Amino acid sequence: MLHQQSQYTAFQRRMTAMKEDLDRKKAAASKNEKGKIVVDDEEYTPTVKAYKNTDFLMGSEARPLRIMCEYMETKRRLAKHNVEATILFFASARARHPDDHARQLKSAQEKLKACTEGTSEFASAKAKVLRLERTKWMCGMYEQTRTLARKLAQWGVDRHKKEGLKKVSVASGGGPGLMEAANRGASEVKGAASVGMGISLPFEAGLNPYVSNDLAFEYHYFFTRKYWMANTCHALVASPGGFGTCDELFELLTLIQTGKHPDIPIVLFSKKFWSKVINWDALVEFGTISPDDAKKFIITDSIDEAYDHITKYLDRMEHDVIEKNSKAKEEAEKERGDYTQA
Repeated sequence: MLHQQSQYTAFQRRMTAMKEDLDRKKAAASKNEKGKIVVDDEEYTPTVKAYKNTDFLMGSEARPLRIMCEYMETKRRLAKHNVEATILFFASARARHPDDHARQLKSAQEKLKACTEGTSEFASAKAKVLRLERTKWMCGMYEQTRTLARKLAQWGVDRHKKEGLKKVSVASGGGPGLMEAANRGASEVKGAASVGMGISLPFEAGLNPYVSNDLAFEYHYFFTRKYWMANTCHALVASPGGFGTCDELFELLTLIQTGKHPDIPIVLFSKKFWSKVINWDALVEFGTISPDDAKKFIITDSIDEAYDHITKYLDRMEHDVIEKNSKAKEEAEKERGDYTQA
């Protein structure tokens, strides 16, 4: 048997070497006037395997395959790096670190001064200055978000090492702004993962620099991105943001409301923003959500309150599960003992 295995292994090596040699020759060969290739003085019609056919893979017929790739590749990589539970940060990409914001605003103002009033360049420069002035108030939240994410990442590492509980990691949409702040905070903790689940955009070359290299995901399809964001999400921190942040927040709230996702601690960070942008009491008053639905989250400006709400909730929930499983195991063992004695 060992001799046969050795022969088969040697055969595999020879076949692999032959294939590698042939692949090098095919890659070096050029097509002649008939569209054929010549390898070792023999003429061949070139072929492309289906799974290497870029035209096919990028066409509409292969869309289901691309969707499955985004699903399966994420699943495999998260499992490889032991990411099973995340605290997800939703937030605006427009906020910046105060120092970066000050530099950008100064540059925009100087550019505006250099433009001729009434031109398209002037209108564009003026709009940029206005946008930067409007988002200045969020810059103070950069360090708050960074600190909160760092504390939660440290807690996630410690609970796993000290108590053997789930390792909880920080995740974000991978963009700049407050998402960057969350990944930055997580990246400052030894042993912590900093997950980024981004969407391909024509003006971003990749994810923010504080995402772990092995846990940087870029999606083409929003729904596969949303699926994986929700799949591992054990807690949510939603800071001020635009359509994307509100869309993702309401999607998770809907999943919880309809029983498609378990209850999780949700923190809306910034009373000023969330109390004004969305009238939660009006939703209850008009009967479109129940009073209990409006109690599924807290709104706060406090890092400590946000941290305590998330960590106490998740610790209590996991200890309850452990206790429940332990009792079930004891009852099963007792039943087996009673059956044996009978």
